[in-house]
Amino acid sequence: MLERLSIENYALIQQLELELSPSLNIITGETGAGKSILLGALGLIMGNRADTAVLKDSGRNCVIEGLFDMGGYGLETFFDENELDYERHTVIRRIVTPAGKSRAYVNDLPVQLATLRELAAHLIDIHSQNQGVLVADGEFRIRVLDSLADNRGLRAEYGRAYRALREREQELARLREEVGRNRRDEEYMRFQWQQIAALGLHEGELQELEAEQRELSNAEGILAALSEAGGLMENDETGVLAALKTAEAALQRIGGVLEGTSDLAARIHSAYVELKDVSGEVASLAGRIEDNPARLEAVDNRIGAVSDLMRRYGAASSDELLALGNDLATRLEAITDSDAEIAELEAETGALRVTAEGLAAAVTGSRTEASALFDEAVGRVLARLGMPSARFVTEITPSGALSPSGADSVRFLFNANGGEGLQSLERIASGGETSRVMLALKSIVARSTKLPTILFDEIDTGVSGKIADAMGRIIAELGDSMQVVNITHLPQVASKGETHFLVYKEASPSGNVTRIRLLDREARVGEIAKMLSGSEVTEAAVAQARALLGYGGEK
Repeated sequence: MLERLSIENYALIQQLELELSPSLNIITGETGAGKSILLGALGLIMGNRADTAVLKDSGRNCVIEGLFDMGGYGLETFFDENELDYERHTVIRRIVTPAGKSRAYVNDLPVQLATLRELAAHLIDIHSQNQGVLVADGEFRIRVLDSLADNRGLRAEYGRAYRALREREQELARLREEVGRNRRDEEYMRFQWQQIAALGLHEGELQELEAEQRELSNAEGILAALSEAGGLMENDETGVLAALKTAEAALQRIGGVLEGTSDLAARIHSAYVELKDVSGEVASLAGRIEDNPARLEAVDNRIGAVSDLMRRYGAASSDELLALGNDLATRLEAITDSDAEIAELEAETGALRVTAEGLAAAVTGSRTEASALFDEAVGRVLARLGMPSARFVTEITPSGALSPSGADSVRFLFNANGGEGLQSLERIASGGETSRVMLALKSIVARSTKLPTILFDEIDTGVSGKIADAMGRIIAELGDSMQVVNITHLPQVASKGETHFLVYKEASPSGNVTRIRLLDREARVGEIAKMLSGSEVTEAAVAQARALLGYGGEK
Protein backbone atom coordinates (compact mmCIF):
# COMPACT_ATOMS: atom_id res chain seq x y z
CA MET A 1 0.00 0.00 0.00
CA LEU A 2 0.95 3.62 -0.43
CA GLU A 3 2.21 4.96 2.90
CA ARG A 4 3.48 8.36 1.82
CA LEU A 5 3.36 10.50 -1.30
CA SER A 6 5.79 13.42 -1.66
CA ILE A 7 5.48 15.94 -4.47
CA GLU A 8 7.91 18.75 -5.29
CA ASN A 9 7.66 21.34 -8.07
CA TYR A 10 4.77 19.72 -9.92
CA ALA A 11 2.13 21.94 -11.62
CA LEU A 12 0.65 24.12 -8.85
CA ILE A 13 2.44 22.19 -6.10
CA GLN A 14 5.62 23.63 -4.61
CA GLN A 15 6.03 21.08 -1.86
CA LEU A 16 3.48 18.59 -0.57
CA GLU A 17 3.58 15.46 1.53
CA LEU A 18 0.66 13.12 2.11
CA GLU A 19 0.68 10.31 4.67
CA LEU A 20 -2.12 7.86 3.99
CA SER A 21 -3.91 5.45 6.31
CA PRO A 22 -4.12 1.74 5.43
CA SER A 23 -7.93 1.87 5.14
CA LEU A 24 -10.24 4.48 3.54
CA ASN A 25 -8.74 7.87 2.74
CA ILE A 26 -11.09 10.64 1.64
CA ILE A 27 -9.89 13.58 -0.46
CA THR A 28 -12.19 16.54 -1.04
CA GLY A 29 -11.82 20.09 -2.28
CA GLU A 30 -13.40 22.65 -4.53
CA THR A 31 -13.31 22.19 -8.29
CA GLY A 32 -9.96 23.45 -9.55
CA ALA A 33 -8.25 23.14 -6.19
CA GLY A 34 -5.82 20.58 -7.50
CA LYS A 35 -7.22 17.10 -6.84
CA SER A 36 -6.48 16.10 -10.43
CA ILE A 37 -2.91 17.35 -9.95
CA LEU A 38 -2.44 14.76 -7.20
CA LEU A 39 -3.54 12.08 -9.65
CA GLY A 40 -1.14 13.37 -12.28
CA ALA A 41 1.74 13.27 -9.84
CA LEU A 42 0.84 9.75 -8.73
CA GLY A 43 0.64 8.75 -12.38
CA LEU A 44 4.30 9.73 -12.83
CA ILE A 45 5.55 7.21 -10.27
CA MET A 46 3.31 4.66 -11.97
CA GLY A 47 5.20 5.12 -15.22
CA ASN A 48 3.15 7.71 -17.12
CA ARG A 49 4.96 9.93 -19.60
CA ALA A 50 6.09 13.37 -18.51
CA ASP A 51 7.48 16.56 -20.03
CA THR A 52 8.64 19.96 -18.82
CA ALA A 53 5.06 21.24 -18.78
CA VAL A 54 4.70 19.62 -15.33
CA LEU A 55 7.37 21.88 -13.80
CA LYS A 56 6.02 24.69 -11.63
CA ASP A 57 9.49 26.26 -11.53
CA SER A 58 11.14 25.62 -14.90
CA GLY A 59 14.57 26.00 -13.32
CA ARG A 60 14.25 23.09 -10.87
CA ASN A 61 13.66 19.37 -11.01
CA CYS A 62 10.24 17.94 -10.40
CA VAL A 63 10.49 15.09 -7.88
CA ILE A 64 7.67 12.65 -7.08
CA GLU A 65 8.30 10.02 -4.44
CA GLY A 66 6.08 7.27 -3.10
CA LEU A 67 6.78 5.02 -0.14
CA PHE A 68 5.04 1.66 -0.52
CA ASP A 69 4.59 -1.17 1.97
CA MET A 70 5.21 -4.33 -0.10
CA GLY A 71 4.71 -6.82 2.70
CA GLY A 72 2.47 -9.80 1.97
CA TYR A 73 1.92 -9.22 -1.75
CA GLY A 74 4.41 -11.77 -3.11
CA LEU A 75 6.47 -9.28 -5.11
CA GLU A 76 9.87 -10.69 -4.20
CA THR A 77 10.00 -12.69 -7.45
CA PHE A 78 9.29 -9.56 -9.51
CA PHE A 79 12.19 -7.77 -7.82
CA ASP A 80 14.53 -10.73 -8.41
CA GLU A 81 13.54 -11.05 -12.09
CA ASN A 82 14.20 -7.35 -12.66
CA GLU A 83 17.44 -7.30 -10.62
CA LEU A 84 16.04 -4.89 -8.04
CA ASP A 85 16.64 -4.78 -4.29
CA TYR A 86 13.49 -5.94 -2.51
CA GLU A 87 12.62 -4.07 0.64
CA ARG A 88 9.32 -4.23 2.47
CA HIS A 89 9.19 -0.45 2.54
CA THR A 90 10.09 0.42 -1.05
CA VAL A 91 10.67 3.92 -2.39
CA ILE A 92 9.66 4.68 -5.97
CA ARG A 93 11.02 8.00 -7.24
CA ARG A 94 10.46 9.87 -10.49
CA ILE A 95 12.49 12.92 -11.50
CA VAL A 96 11.74 15.27 -14.41
CA THR A 97 14.53 17.75 -15.22
CA PRO A 98 14.22 21.24 -16.78
CA ALA A 99 15.86 19.76 -19.89
CA GLY A 100 12.94 17.37 -20.27
CA LYS A 101 14.83 14.28 -19.12
CA SER A 102 12.91 11.77 -17.03
CA ARG A 103 14.46 9.26 -14.64
CA ALA A 104 12.81 6.60 -12.51
CA TYR A 105 14.20 4.74 -9.49
CA VAL A 106 13.12 1.85 -7.31
CA ASN A 107 15.03 1.82 -4.04
CA ASP A 108 17.58 4.16 -5.67
CA LEU A 109 18.20 1.77 -8.58
CA PRO A 110 17.37 3.22 -12.04
CA VAL A 111 14.58 1.42 -13.93
CA GLN A 112 12.93 1.67 -17.33
CA LEU A 113 9.39 3.08 -17.50
CA ALA A 114 8.10 -0.28 -18.74
CA THR A 115 9.41 -1.94 -15.57
CA LEU A 116 7.95 0.85 -13.44
CA ARG A 117 4.53 0.43 -15.08
CA GLU A 118 4.65 -3.32 -14.53
CA LEU A 119 5.47 -2.86 -10.85
CA ALA A 120 2.78 -0.20 -10.41
CA ALA A 121 0.19 -2.59 -11.85
CA HIS A 122 0.82 -4.82 -8.81
CA LEU A 123 0.46 -1.93 -6.35
CA ILE A 124 -2.40 0.37 -7.23
CA ASP A 125 -5.47 0.60 -9.47
CA ILE A 126 -6.59 4.10 -10.39
CA HIS A 127 -10.19 4.60 -11.46
CA SER A 128 -10.24 8.00 -13.11
CA GLN A 129 -13.31 9.99 -14.08
CA ASN A 130 -13.23 8.87 -17.69
CA GLN A 131 -12.96 5.17 -16.94
CA GLY A 132 -16.64 4.60 -17.52
CA VAL A 133 -15.60 4.13 -21.14
CA LEU A 134 -13.77 0.98 -20.07
CA VAL A 135 -17.02 -0.96 -20.26
CA ALA A 136 -16.71 -0.56 -24.05
CA ASP A 137 -13.21 -2.06 -23.99
CA GLY A 138 -13.23 -5.78 -24.72
CA GLU A 139 -9.83 -6.32 -23.11
CA PHE A 140 -11.03 -4.64 -19.90
CA ARG A 141 -14.02 -6.97 -19.75
CA ILE A 142 -11.76 -9.98 -20.25
CA ARG A 143 -9.38 -8.77 -17.53
CA VAL A 144 -12.33 -8.44 -15.13
CA LEU A 145 -13.40 -12.05 -15.76
CA ASP A 146 -9.82 -13.36 -15.56
CA SER A 147 -9.29 -11.67 -12.20
CA LEU A 148 -12.47 -13.26 -10.84
CA ALA A 149 -11.52 -16.65 -12.29
CA ASP A 150 -7.97 -16.37 -10.91
CA ASN A 151 -6.63 -17.11 -14.37
CA ARG A 152 -3.20 -15.57 -13.88
CA GLY A 153 -1.32 -18.87 -14.10
CA LEU A 154 -3.50 -20.28 -16.90
CA ARG A 155 -3.27 -17.03 -18.86
CA ALA A 156 0.52 -17.02 -18.51
CA GLU A 157 0.70 -20.59 -19.83
CA TYR A 158 -1.63 -19.74 -22.70
CA GLY A 159 0.37 -16.59 -23.44
CA ARG A 160 3.57 -18.60 -23.85
CA ALA A 161 1.82 -21.08 -26.14
CA TYR A 162 0.23 -18.29 -28.19
CA ARG A 163 3.53 -16.45 -28.64
CA ALA A 164 5.26 -19.67 -29.70
CA LEU A 165 2.47 -20.33 -32.20
CA ARG A 166 2.64 -16.81 -33.62
CA GLU A 167 6.43 -17.04 -34.00
CA ARG A 168 6.10 -20.32 -35.91
CA GLU A 169 3.27 -18.94 -38.04
CA GLN A 170 5.35 -15.90 -38.92
CA GLU A 171 8.37 -18.08 -39.71
CA LEU A 172 6.19 -20.29 -41.93
CA ALA A 173 4.71 -17.26 -43.70
CA ARG A 174 8.20 -15.83 -44.32
CA LEU A 175 9.41 -19.16 -45.70
CA ARG A 176 6.39 -19.52 -47.97
CA GLU A 177 6.84 -15.99 -49.25
CA GLU A 178 10.56 -16.53 -49.84
CA VAL A 179 9.98 -19.85 -51.60
CA GLY A 180 7.21 -18.37 -53.72
CA ARG A 181 9.43 -15.46 -54.69
CA ASN A 182 12.33 -17.81 -55.45
CA ARG A 183 10.17 -20.09 -57.55
CA ARG A 184 8.93 -17.16 -59.57
CA ASP A 185 12.57 -16.26 -60.24
CA GLU A 186 13.88 -19.81 -60.48
CA GLU A 187 14.29 -19.94 -64.27
CA TYR A 188 16.23 -16.68 -64.40
CA MET A 189 18.27 -17.62 -61.31
CA ARG A 190 19.22 -20.92 -62.93
CA PHE A 191 20.24 -19.11 -66.15
CA GLN A 192 22.45 -16.73 -64.14
CA TRP A 193 24.02 -19.56 -62.18
CA GLN A 194 24.75 -21.57 -65.33
CA GLN A 195 26.49 -18.58 -66.95
CA ILE A 196 28.65 -17.96 -63.90
CA ALA A 197 29.35 -21.66 -63.31
CA ALA A 198 30.40 -22.10 -66.95
CA LEU A 199 33.26 -19.63 -66.40
CA GLY A 200 34.85 -21.95 -63.84
CA LEU A 201 36.16 -19.00 -61.83
CA HIS A 202 38.57 -19.38 -58.98
CA GLU A 203 39.27 -16.85 -56.22
CA GLY A 204 41.47 -13.93 -57.27
CA GLU A 205 41.50 -15.02 -60.93
CA LEU A 206 40.91 -11.61 -62.53
CA GLN A 207 43.84 -10.06 -60.67
CA GLU A 208 46.05 -12.93 -61.82
CA LEU A 209 44.90 -12.53 -65.43
CA GLU A 210 45.49 -8.79 -65.42
CA ALA A 211 49.03 -9.28 -64.07
CA GLU A 212 49.77 -11.87 -66.79
CA GLN A 213 48.28 -9.55 -69.43
CA ARG A 214 50.69 -6.80 -68.42
CA GLU A 215 53.67 -9.17 -68.74
CA LEU A 216 52.65 -10.52 -72.13
CA SER A 217 51.86 -7.08 -73.51
CA ASN A 218 55.35 -5.83 -72.53
CA ALA A 219 57.33 -9.04 -73.12
CA GLU A 220 59.73 -7.58 -75.67
CA GLY A 221 60.70 -4.63 -73.50
CA ILE A 222 60.92 -6.79 -70.35
CA LEU A 223 63.26 -9.27 -72.06
CA ALA A 224 65.47 -6.45 -73.37
CA ALA A 225 65.81 -4.90 -69.92
CA LEU A 226 66.56 -8.25 -68.26
CA SER A 227 69.15 -9.04 -70.94
CA GLU A 228 70.82 -5.68 -70.45
CA ALA A 229 70.93 -6.08 -66.68
CA GLY A 230 72.26 -9.62 -66.96
CA GLY A 231 74.94 -8.61 -69.41
CA LEU A 232 76.15 -5.79 -67.19
CA MET A 233 76.65 -8.24 -64.36
CA GLU A 234 77.86 -11.37 -66.16
CA ASN A 235 80.08 -10.03 -69.06
CA ASP A 236 83.49 -11.71 -68.78
CA GLU A 237 85.42 -8.56 -69.51
CA THR A 238 83.30 -5.62 -68.46
CA GLY A 239 80.72 -7.21 -66.16
CA VAL A 240 80.32 -6.16 -62.54
CA LEU A 241 80.88 -9.68 -61.25
CA ALA A 242 84.22 -10.06 -63.09
CA ALA A 243 85.38 -6.67 -61.78
CA LEU A 244 84.48 -7.64 -58.19
CA LYS A 245 86.42 -10.85 -58.54
CA THR A 246 89.48 -8.95 -59.75
CA ALA A 247 89.22 -6.42 -56.92
CA GLU A 248 88.84 -9.17 -54.31
CA ALA A 249 91.96 -10.93 -55.61
CA ALA A 250 94.02 -7.70 -55.56
CA LEU A 251 93.14 -6.97 -51.93
CA GLN A 252 93.88 -10.54 -50.86
CA ARG A 253 97.41 -10.25 -52.29
CA ILE A 254 98.27 -7.49 -49.91
CA GLY A 255 96.33 -8.83 -46.96
CA GLY A 256 99.54 -9.93 -45.22
CA VAL A 257 101.29 -6.58 -45.46
CA LEU A 258 98.54 -4.01 -45.03
CA GLU A 259 96.19 -4.24 -42.08
CA GLY A 260 92.44 -4.06 -42.92
CA THR A 261 92.65 -5.19 -46.53
CA SER A 262 91.54 -8.71 -45.66
CA ASP A 263 88.28 -7.32 -44.19
CA LEU A 264 87.74 -5.26 -47.32
CA ALA A 265 88.30 -8.32 -49.49
CA ALA A 266 85.70 -10.21 -47.41
CA ARG A 267 83.15 -7.42 -47.87
CA ILE A 268 83.75 -7.43 -51.64
CA HIS A 269 83.18 -11.19 -51.61
CA SER A 270 79.93 -10.74 -49.78
CA ALA A 271 78.78 -8.19 -52.37
CA TYR A 272 79.85 -10.59 -55.12
CA VAL A 273 77.75 -13.42 -53.64
CA GLU A 274 74.67 -11.14 -53.34
CA LEU A 275 75.03 -9.83 -56.92
CA LYS A 276 75.63 -13.36 -58.19
CA ASP A 277 72.27 -14.30 -56.61
CA VAL A 278 70.59 -11.26 -58.20
CA SER A 279 72.10 -12.21 -61.57
CA GLY A 280 70.63 -15.70 -61.21
CA GLU A 281 67.15 -14.33 -60.49
CA VAL A 282 67.37 -11.98 -63.46
CA ALA A 283 68.29 -14.95 -65.66
CA SER A 284 65.39 -16.94 -64.16
CA LEU A 285 62.94 -14.13 -64.92
CA ALA A 286 64.26 -13.86 -68.43
CA GLY A 287 63.73 -17.59 -68.88
CA ARG A 288 60.12 -17.32 -67.70
CA ILE A 289 59.09 -14.37 -69.85
CA GLU A 290 58.10 -15.21 -73.37
CA ASP A 291 56.72 -13.23 -76.23
CA ASN A 292 53.59 -15.29 -76.86
CA PRO A 293 50.89 -13.54 -78.91
CA ALA A 294 48.61 -16.58 -78.81
CA ARG A 295 48.64 -16.68 -74.99
CA LEU A 296 48.07 -12.91 -74.84
CA GLU A 297 45.01 -13.31 -77.04
CA ALA A 298 43.68 -16.08 -74.79
CA VAL A 299 44.21 -13.96 -71.67
CA ASP A 300 42.49 -10.97 -73.30
CA ASN A 301 39.52 -13.13 -74.21
CA ARG A 302 39.27 -14.56 -70.67
CA ILE A 303 39.39 -11.09 -69.12
CA GLY A 304 36.71 -9.93 -71.52
CA ALA A 305 34.39 -12.83 -70.67
CA VAL A 306 34.77 -12.31 -66.92
CA SER A 307 34.36 -8.52 -67.19
CA ASP A 308 31.26 -8.91 -69.33
CA LEU A 309 29.49 -11.02 -66.68
CA MET A 310 30.68 -8.68 -63.94
CA ARG A 311 29.04 -5.74 -65.73
CA ARG A 312 25.90 -7.74 -66.49
CA TYR A 313 25.34 -8.74 -62.84
CA GLY A 314 26.75 -5.63 -61.16
CA ALA A 315 29.76 -7.32 -59.58
CA ALA A 316 32.70 -5.14 -58.59
CA SER A 317 35.23 -7.98 -58.80
CA SER A 318 35.58 -11.55 -60.01
CA ASP A 319 35.41 -12.69 -56.38
CA GLU A 320 32.08 -10.89 -55.99
CA LEU A 321 30.84 -12.61 -59.17
CA LEU A 322 31.99 -15.94 -57.75
CA ALA A 323 30.13 -15.21 -54.48
CA LEU A 324 26.98 -14.40 -56.48
CA GLY A 325 27.24 -17.76 -58.21
CA ASN A 326 27.58 -19.53 -54.86
CA ASP A 327 24.57 -17.65 -53.47
CA LEU A 328 22.48 -18.59 -56.51
CA ALA A 329 23.49 -22.23 -56.04
CA THR A 330 22.40 -22.08 -52.38
CA ARG A 331 19.04 -20.52 -53.27
CA LEU A 332 18.40 -23.06 -56.00
CA GLU A 333 19.20 -25.84 -53.54
CA ALA A 334 16.83 -24.26 -51.01
CA ILE A 335 14.04 -24.29 -53.59
CA THR A 336 14.62 -27.99 -54.04
CA ASP A 337 14.55 -28.60 -50.26
CA SER A 338 11.77 -26.10 -49.46
CA ASP A 339 8.85 -28.49 -49.67
CA ALA A 340 10.27 -30.64 -46.91
CA GLU A 341 11.09 -27.59 -44.76
CA ILE A 342 7.61 -26.17 -45.23
CA ALA A 343 6.04 -29.52 -44.36
CA GLU A 344 8.15 -29.69 -41.16
CA LEU A 345 7.16 -26.16 -40.13
CA GLU A 346 3.51 -26.86 -40.89
CA ALA A 347 3.62 -29.89 -38.61
CA GLU A 348 5.24 -27.86 -35.81
CA THR A 349 2.71 -25.06 -36.27
CA GLY A 350 -0.16 -27.53 -36.17
CA ALA A 351 1.08 -29.05 -32.92
CA LEU A 352 1.51 -25.62 -31.34
CA ARG A 353 -1.98 -24.62 -32.47
CA VAL A 354 -3.49 -27.70 -30.85
CA THR A 355 -1.72 -26.80 -27.60
CA ALA A 356 -2.79 -23.14 -27.75
CA GLU A 357 -6.37 -24.02 -28.62
CA GLY A 358 -6.52 -26.49 -25.74
CA LEU A 359 -5.29 -23.86 -23.30
CA ALA A 360 -7.67 -21.28 -24.80
CA ALA A 361 -10.54 -23.70 -24.23
CA ALA A 362 -9.44 -24.10 -20.61
CA VAL A 363 -9.39 -20.32 -20.21
CA THR A 364 -12.87 -20.10 -21.75
CA GLY A 365 -14.15 -22.75 -19.35
CA SER A 366 -12.70 -20.92 -16.39
CA ARG A 367 -14.23 -17.63 -17.51
CA THR A 368 -17.60 -19.24 -18.12
CA GLU A 369 -17.61 -20.76 -14.66
CA ALA A 370 -16.62 -17.44 -13.06
CA SER A 371 -19.12 -15.38 -15.08
CA ALA A 372 -22.19 -16.86 -13.37
CA LEU A 373 -20.84 -16.04 -9.91
CA PHE A 374 -19.71 -12.64 -11.17
CA ASP A 375 -23.15 -11.75 -12.53
CA GLU A 376 -24.75 -12.66 -9.20
CA ALA A 377 -22.19 -10.57 -7.28
CA VAL A 378 -22.72 -7.54 -9.54
CA GLY A 379 -26.50 -7.92 -9.16
CA ARG A 380 -26.20 -7.88 -5.37
CA VAL A 381 -24.07 -4.73 -5.39
CA LEU A 382 -26.40 -3.00 -7.85
CA ALA A 383 -29.35 -3.84 -5.62
CA ARG A 384 -27.58 -2.08 -2.74
CA LEU A 385 -27.05 0.86 -5.07
CA GLY A 386 -30.76 1.36 -5.70
CA MET A 387 -31.11 -0.87 -8.76
CA PRO A 388 -32.89 -3.98 -7.41
CA SER A 389 -34.44 -4.80 -10.78
CA ALA A 390 -31.28 -4.39 -12.78
CA ARG A 391 -30.03 -7.35 -14.76
CA PHE A 392 -26.35 -7.79 -15.51
CA VAL A 393 -25.21 -10.66 -17.68
CA THR A 394 -21.73 -11.53 -18.92
CA GLU A 395 -21.90 -12.91 -22.45
CA ILE A 396 -18.98 -15.04 -23.64
CA THR A 397 -18.87 -15.94 -27.33
CA PRO A 398 -16.15 -17.40 -29.56
CA SER A 399 -14.04 -14.66 -31.13
CA GLY A 400 -13.36 -16.78 -34.19
CA ALA A 401 -9.59 -16.67 -33.84
CA LEU A 402 -6.91 -16.97 -31.21
CA SER A 403 -5.71 -13.68 -29.75
CA PRO A 404 -3.28 -12.72 -26.98
CA SER A 405 -6.16 -12.97 -24.49
CA GLY A 406 -7.62 -16.26 -25.73
CA ALA A 407 -10.45 -17.19 -28.08
CA ASP A 408 -13.30 -15.25 -26.45
CA SER A 409 -15.31 -12.14 -27.03
CA VAL A 410 -16.85 -10.79 -23.83
CA ARG A 411 -19.76 -8.37 -23.52
CA PHE A 412 -21.45 -6.92 -20.47
CA LEU A 413 -25.21 -6.91 -21.06
CA PHE A 414 -27.39 -4.69 -18.93
CA ASN A 415 -30.94 -3.69 -18.25
CA ALA A 416 -31.64 -1.20 -15.49
CA ASN A 417 -35.34 -2.06 -15.19
CA GLY A 418 -35.40 -5.80 -15.56
CA GLY A 419 -38.36 -6.08 -17.85
CA GLU A 420 -36.75 -5.04 -21.10
CA GLY A 421 -34.30 -6.89 -23.29
CA LEU A 422 -30.62 -6.93 -22.45
CA GLN A 423 -28.28 -4.71 -24.44
CA SER A 424 -24.61 -3.79 -24.30
CA LEU A 425 -23.94 -1.84 -21.13
CA GLU A 426 -22.05 0.97 -22.85
CA ARG A 427 -24.96 1.64 -25.22
CA ILE A 428 -27.82 2.02 -22.77
CA ALA A 429 -26.47 2.94 -19.32
CA SER A 430 -26.77 6.53 -18.15
CA GLY A 431 -23.92 8.34 -16.45
CA GLY A 432 -25.20 7.53 -12.97
CA GLU A 433 -25.88 3.92 -13.92
CA THR A 434 -22.42 3.56 -15.41
CA SER A 435 -20.88 4.92 -12.18
CA ARG A 436 -22.77 2.36 -10.12
CA VAL A 437 -21.88 -0.51 -12.43
CA MET A 438 -18.21 0.52 -12.43
CA LEU A 439 -18.19 0.64 -8.64
CA ALA A 440 -19.74 -2.81 -8.56
CA LEU A 441 -17.12 -4.14 -11.00
CA LYS A 442 -14.21 -2.45 -9.27
CA SER A 443 -15.28 -3.51 -5.79
CA ILE A 444 -15.63 -7.16 -6.81
CA VAL A 445 -12.39 -7.20 -8.81
CA ALA A 446 -10.45 -5.39 -6.08
CA ARG A 447 -11.41 -8.04 -3.54
CA SER A 448 -10.49 -10.90 -5.86
CA THR A 449 -7.13 -9.51 -7.02
CA LYS A 450 -6.03 -8.42 -3.55
CA LEU A 451 -4.42 -5.25 -4.86
CA PRO A 452 -2.77 -3.22 -2.09
CA THR A 453 -4.44 0.04 -3.11
CA ILE A 454 -7.36 1.26 -5.20
CA LEU A 455 -8.02 4.92 -5.97
CA PHE A 456 -11.45 6.20 -7.00
CA ASP A 457 -11.56 9.57 -8.71
CA GLU A 458 -15.16 10.71 -8.41
CA ILE A 459 -16.61 7.29 -9.19
CA ASP A 460 -19.79 8.66 -7.61
CA THR A 461 -20.40 11.12 -10.49
CA GLY A 462 -24.06 11.30 -11.43
CA VAL A 463 -25.51 9.98 -8.17
CA SER A 464 -26.84 11.62 -5.01
CA GLY A 465 -28.92 11.07 -1.88
CA LYS A 466 -29.47 7.49 -0.74
CA ILE A 467 -27.53 6.07 -3.68
CA ALA A 468 -24.53 8.20 -2.80
CA ASP A 469 -24.75 6.96 0.78
CA ALA A 470 -24.88 3.35 -0.43
CA MET A 471 -21.84 3.93 -2.68
CA GLY A 472 -20.00 5.38 0.29
CA ARG A 473 -20.80 2.31 2.38
CA ILE A 474 -19.51 -0.05 -0.33
CA ILE A 475 -16.32 1.98 -0.70
CA ALA A 476 -15.91 1.96 3.10
CA GLU A 477 -16.32 -1.82 3.15
CA LEU A 478 -13.48 -2.08 0.60
CA GLY A 479 -11.38 -0.02 3.01
CA ASP A 480 -11.81 -2.73 5.64
CA SER A 481 -9.66 -5.13 3.61
CA MET A 482 -7.43 -2.85 1.52
CA GLN A 483 -6.23 0.70 1.19
CA VAL A 484 -8.72 2.93 -0.61
CA VAL A 485 -8.20 6.53 -1.71
CA ASN A 486 -11.45 8.19 -2.73
CA ILE A 487 -11.71 11.63 -4.33
CA THR A 488 -15.30 12.83 -4.06
CA HIS A 489 -17.64 15.82 -4.15
CA LEU A 490 -20.42 14.04 -2.28
CA PRO A 491 -20.77 14.52 1.49
CA GLN A 492 -22.50 11.13 1.86
CA VAL A 493 -19.37 9.45 0.49
CA ALA A 494 -16.85 11.76 2.17
CA SER A 495 -18.31 11.02 5.58
CA LYS A 496 -17.44 7.31 5.40
CA GLY A 497 -13.69 7.55 5.72
CA GLU A 498 -11.64 7.66 8.89
CA THR A 499 -8.95 9.80 7.26
CA HIS A 500 -9.99 12.96 5.43
CA PHE A 501 -7.73 15.31 3.46
CA LEU A 502 -8.69 18.70 2.08
CA VAL A 503 -7.09 19.99 -1.12
CA TYR A 504 -7.14 23.75 -1.48
CA LYS A 505 -5.48 26.65 -3.24
CA GLU A 506 -3.47 29.30 -1.47
CA ALA A 507 -2.01 32.53 -2.75
CA SER A 508 1.79 32.87 -2.64
CA PRO A 509 4.35 35.36 -4.00
CA SER A 510 4.85 33.05 -6.99
CA GLY A 511 1.10 32.68 -7.62
CA ASN A 512 -1.55 30.22 -6.49
CA VAL A 513 -0.27 26.95 -5.07
CA THR A 514 -2.06 23.73 -4.21
CA ARG A 515 -1.89 22.51 -0.64
CA ILE A 516 -3.36 19.60 1.27
CA ARG A 517 -4.03 19.09 4.95
CA LEU A 518 -5.36 16.36 7.17
CA LEU A 519 -8.66 17.38 8.75
CA ASP A 520 -9.26 16.83 12.42
CA ARG A 521 -12.65 15.99 13.89
CA GLU A 522 -14.10 19.50 13.89
CA ALA A 523 -12.53 20.49 10.57
CA ARG A 524 -14.19 17.43 9.04
CA VAL A 525 -17.55 18.52 10.33
CA GLY A 526 -17.00 21.93 8.77
CA GLU A 527 -15.91 20.48 5.41
CA ILE A 528 -18.85 18.05 5.22
CA ALA A 529 -21.24 20.85 6.19
CA LYS A 530 -19.76 23.04 3.45
CA MET A 531 -20.24 20.24 0.95
CA LEU A 532 -23.89 20.01 2.06
CA SER A 533 -24.83 23.67 2.03
CA GLY A 534 -22.24 25.51 -0.05
CA SER A 535 -20.08 28.46 0.98
CA GLU A 536 -22.57 29.60 3.70
CA VAL A 537 -22.53 26.87 6.31
CA THR A 538 -25.83 26.66 8.22
CA GLU A 539 -26.51 25.12 11.59
CA ALA A 540 -28.71 22.57 9.88
CA ALA A 541 -25.81 21.60 7.60
CA VAL A 542 -23.49 21.24 10.61
CA ALA A 543 -26.03 19.02 12.36
CA GLN A 544 -26.46 16.93 9.24
CA ALA A 545 -22.70 16.69 8.86
CA ARG A 546 -22.38 15.41 12.43
CA ALA A 547 -25.09 12.88 11.73
CA LEU A 548 -23.37 11.67 8.55
CA LEU A 549 -20.10 11.34 10.45
CA GLY A 550 -21.80 9.46 13.26
CA TYR A 551 -20.90 12.09 15.84
CA GLY A 552 -24.54 12.58 16.94
CA GLY A 553 -24.85 15.45 19.35
CA GLU A 554 -21.21 15.39 20.28
CA LYS A 555 -19.27 18.67 20.10
